[in-house]
Amino acid sequence: MQPARTDTTSSSLTQLGARIKGYGPVLGLIALCIAGTLLNGDFATLDNLMNVLTRTAFIGIIAVGMTFVIISGGIDLSVGSMAALIAGCMIYFMNQLAMGVGGDLAPLTMLVLGIAMALILGAGFGLMHGLLISKGNIEPFIVTLGTLGIFRAVLTYLADGGALTLDSTLADLYSPVYYTSVLGAPIPIWIFLIVAAAGAIILNRTTFGRHVQAIGSNEQVARYAAIHVDRVKIATYMLLGVCVGIATVLYVPRLGSATPTTGLLWELEAIAAVVVGGTALKGGEGRIVGTVIGAILLSVISNILNLTSIISVYLNAAVQGVVIIAVAFLQRGRK
Repeated sequence: MQPARTDTTSSSLTQLGARIKGYGPVLGLIALCIAGTLLNGDFATLDNLMNVLTRTAFIGIIAVGMTFVIISGGIDLSVGSMAALIAGCMIYFMNQLAMGVGGDLAPLTMLVLGIAMALILGAGFGLMHGLLISKGNIEPFIVTLGTLGIFRAVLTYLADGGALTLDSTLADLYSPVYYTSVLGAPIPIWIFLIVAAAGAIILNRTTFGRHVQAIGSNEQVARYAAIHVDRVKIATYMLLGVCVGIATVLYVPRLGSATPTTGLLWELEAIAAVVVGGTALKGGEGRIVGTVIGAILLSVISNILNLTSIISVYLNAAVQGVVIIAVAFLQRGRK
């Protein structure tokens, strides 16, 4: 009878360890918030909270799409450069309309067309990635590493090495998208919550979501199960592209311009948010809720560093890089 009790105890400890590990990001976020409050009283203010969540929205929206890609066993290193190019094309397009190309179009119509263009470009870039990876049989790392350079180079060319700035009339009309609050929270936060909720429903409650997880777990078995692997992969990259487009639409009114440095290192932050949230880098397992917590956690780290000056703010990217490596180390052997 003793071996049976030992097995039961071992099983219980394993389940307890799994639960603790699952709540790791939440516990880490709580610990960081307590530390931030103790280090600087301004951290716990409502204004600072809204600031953190607003800045989280851009990366968080992209990270939701990245979650699908990573769960399916892929990766996208180009999302920052993609966002920069989409922003540049969006601004250039709306400026051309404002200069008379659009005839007698109302400013609001120009703005709507610019937003639609951003979403279409995002989906188009995602489609291109999906086709190259699934039909071209090229590794995602190679494809997106290549487009990372292409996207940013094209933006640099369009901006002639400088900045593309939105027409002042359109900028005034567009700025409320970033600066206006609804029920006490800025619009980007609400959009982030909507995208995250939609992502969670798609991943957990739809056939597509189950197929994404099946492909990440074992692509060959998914093919034997008659899952259209190529279609699902293409769809995940298109979904990520649309998320990048949404994030860009919210980001442009913040500064009203796009430069060769726009979106720099966003891919690092998005991937970090996904892996910190518990998604397995090898694919097959992940949660949108975890990604949201991971994105907020990283923003809180940056905010604490900015408020306390424990280390230079220029080392924020280094901190995120260390986080990615540490989480990857802890995920060794996980499938």
